[in-house]
Amino acid sequence: MTSIEFNTRILREESSLTNFAYSLTRNVDDALDLLQDTYVKAISYRNKFEENTNLRAWLFTIMRNTFINAYHKNKRGKRIVALANDNMNYGVFGHISYEPLESKLGAKQIIQQIESLEIEYRLPFSLHYVGYRYEEIAKQMSLPLGTVKSRIFIARKLLMEALNKDSLVLAS
Repeated sequence: MTSIEFNTRILREESSLTNFAYSLTRNVDDALDLLQDTYVKAISYRNKFEENTNLRAWLFTIMRNTFINAYHKNKRGKRIVALANDNMNYGVFGHISYEPLESKLGAKQIIQQIESLEIEYRLPFSLHYVGYRYEEIAKQMSLPLGTVKSRIFIARKLLMEALNKDSLVLAS
């Protein structure tokens, strides 16, 4: 199937996809954004579509997965402040709404511990915390995937140690 045939076929599904997008988002603007994201992904991954299979189902699956992934990223209510030109200044934890903490540690103490990490650990940890996948972080930071996983693991370990020390101090 040529690109033109493929594009024509996916455009035929616009009405159904728009209705499905609206049923997921309950907002016209968000539905149109989701539709656009679905088209971009469908065109980008056209080579993965197998001819003589259900194009409509494939498009609906792309849309559903795109919606779910966006929902999970936004669910936590956290945001990343725009990257500085040098890719080193992140303000990830500045505007986070917190649920009541069950431990004796306060949100400020946890944020201070995170911000006290060296940038090589804080940056990948922060990105992962707000919902980015390891692969996305690796690509954004131009690092091997294993390095990103290792740095996030080390950051977690350092934070657990520091927070355990803080909770012991608070308990005494």
